[in-house]
Amino acid sequence: MSEKGNNKAPAVGIPKYMKFTIGGLAGMGATIFVQPLDLVKNRMQLSGEGGKSRQYKSSGHALITILRNEGLSGIYTGLSAGLLRQATYTTTRMGIYSSLFEKFSVDGKPPSFIRKVLIGVFAGGVGAFVGTPAELALIRMTADGRLPVEQQRGYKNVVDALRRVWAEEGFMALFRGSGPTIGRAMVVNASQLSSYSQVKQFFLDKNVIKDGLLLHFVSSMISGFVTTVFSMPVDIVKTRIQNMKTIDGKPEYKGATDVFLRTVRKEGFFSLWKGFLPYYFRLGPHTVLTFIFIEQMNKMYATVVLKDASAGRGL
Repeated sequence: MSEKGNNKAPAVGIPKYMKFTIGGLAGMGATIFVQPLDLVKNRMQLSGEGGKSRQYKSSGHALITILRNEGLSGIYTGLSAGLLRQATYTTTRMGIYSSLFEKFSVDGKPPSFIRKVLIGVFAGGVGAFVGTPAELALIRMTADGRLPVEQQRGYKNVVDALRRVWAEEGFMALFRGSGPTIGRAMVVNASQLSSYSQVKQFFLDKNVIKDGLLLHFVSSMISGFVTTVFSMPVDIVKTRIQNMKTIDGKPEYKGATDVFLRTVRKEGFFSLWKGFLPYYFRLGPHTVLTFIFIEQMNKMYATVVLKDASAGRGL
């Protein structure tokens, strides 16, 4: 055969716009399942704020109280904001991460661990900035039910929340807490995306678990635990800043450092991990579902559209 005949057409990978789309759809799908846990986590992080008596004794008590006082639909309060958050934040961060992961892979070998961390930090920071308005709406909507009726903001949905924040507090208020939001996202992505890729690669290299749903599940749960430990202190700061009200023209907190110091001083150092269980049981399954959805949608797109199953391998 001639040399020309031996040349193979270059492999066609999943286009970048589909990586962004798949990332967002995966995050939105996962959110539908874990929204109640996100609500409980936010309520727990605000319970006992400023040294006040705690509204909830535990995560289980919080869930039961919400169901009793707000009904079954109450545990899905803020779902519209949660979905918008995924459509903005996760679409951006997973699309950037997947694209850069592919760009820095050489001869089929994935990027080094350090490079994965740096890619994760960058992707998380950009995604968080884009998703801050939806994040703020989510925090406020999920926190509303814990307040007396006369103190509730009463947002009807995420569009109403964003419209009212802009009208009542100004455009820049939509990005309140963007600093800790970006900081949290950088920590989450550096630990979540890099640890998932690293754990998954370890199991594959050692032939411990074959590529498939079980590998994706185990890698995601380990990644979720690592992420929870490192990101919770930043998350509670973010939650309290975005939920704070302005009293007599003055915000409750001066900034992220003020939240951190006052929380530790009045509630104790380990209060920074308040709501650990709902956070992990929300983050763990959300991580599992997000990566499983991404892997399966990548595989489906590669098989159905590209007619090349190998093009859908990897994150």
